[in-house]
Amino acid sequence: MVRYVPRFADGQKVKLAWPLAIFRLNHIFWPLDPSTGQWARYLDKVLAVGMTLVFMLNNDAELRYLRFQARNRNLDAFLSGMPTYLILVEAQFRSLHILMHLEKLQKFLEIFYANIYIDPRKEPEMFRKVDGKMLINRMVSAMYGAVISLYLISPVFSIINKSKDFLYSMIFPFNSDPLYLFVPLLLSNVWVGVVIDSMMFGETSLLCELIIHLNGSYLLLKRDLQLAIEKILVARDRPQMAKQLKVLIIKTLKKNVALNQFGQQLEGQYTVRVFIMFAFAAGLLCALSFKAYTNPMANYIYAIWFGAKTVELLSLGQIGSDLAFTTDSLSSMYYLTHWEQILQYSTNPSENLRLLKLINLSIEMNSKPFYVTGLKYFRVSLQAVLKVSEKRVQSQVHQLSAVLQILQASFSYFTFLTSMQRRQMSN
Repeated sequence: MVRYVPRFADGQKVKLAWPLAIFRLNHIFWPLDPSTGQWARYLDKVLAVGMTLVFMLNNDAELRYLRFQARNRNLDAFLSGMPTYLILVEAQFRSLHILMHLEKLQKFLEIFYANIYIDPRKEPEMFRKVDGKMLINRMVSAMYGAVISLYLISPVFSIINKSKDFLYSMIFPFNSDPLYLFVPLLLSNVWVGVVIDSMMFGETSLLCELIIHLNGSYLLLKRDLQLAIEKILVARDRPQMAKQLKVLIIKTLKKNVALNQFGQQLEGQYTVRVFIMFAFAAGLLCALSFKAYTNPMANYIYAIWFGAKTVELLSLGQIGSDLAFTTDSLSSMYYLTHWEQILQYSTNPSENLRLLKLINLSIEMNSKPFYVTGLKYFRVSLQAVLKVSEKRVQSQVHQLSAVLQILQASFSYFTFLTSMQRRQMSN
């Protein structure tokens, strides 16, 4: 059973960064290779069903714990189990969606690595710039790795101390003390932890890489167009200048349309999972910040998790903003093709007219920036700036991004919880 291996258009394997190399081993979120046989596909489905059942078992046990603490009005204990439960439910929704579209994801990744992913052999300088923007995301992946490693150390201490504690706050509907039940349940905790943690940093790393390389491809498009225009101006073949620029713009437009179509495929693949991720983020950040605030030394794992989640959202928002800015400048790219100089030197009136119509069409086609959204409900950006055309309004409308809204909401929840805690202590 072989997981899909990313390859360039010439068949050469793509060297994945370490977060994606780990994520590729995730049997829920990474598709199989097309060459995988029928029996291996059956085994993969059995593993997926098994993981689903384990998710449901953990969900039931953690929810029982939360309900028990809620009935006892133990806010601190309740919030101890809230982060792991929220991320478990989020993982269930995301895994269900991705299992329903796994074959589409494999074809989507094939297109990405063959056509969009910047080849370091051909464009080493652009690849360095693009890869450099992934450093923050890899730092976040390392922080998530630290979180899961601290969780996985717990079983060792549990065995040494003979305490029979699970990795997460759980209450099972049966007696879990016998070793023949405790050990399998503890191993299922480890399995869930590894799958979910690799999902947390792996899928975000993949999404960031998709957006960054798409943005880099747009930048290469702009660079190539500018260099080709400079050659036309230097050659100054006056009867052919307008036609040469027209042919160049048509060629650029075809690449432009291909990139736009990939952007729409990216939106189709991730809009649901981005919505799920952001929908759970505010509650998760609230619970993590509260636990880190109430007892920083004992709950340092929550502080690391909170920092990783916050930086993850901010970096994703910044990457989304960069892509929106680049696509918003595409209309200007076609306008700044030095067409006025071409018309000044060109001696072919009919081609001049065709060139002007083509430039107008190119500007119109790229009049709106591209955003990755969560079900069209919000845009993934630090600050979504809507530029209204001069014919409508001579101003810019600024909207607060989804990332900042999430951080603001989590802070509001945090303030409410701290006030509740003070009220309990005073009573």
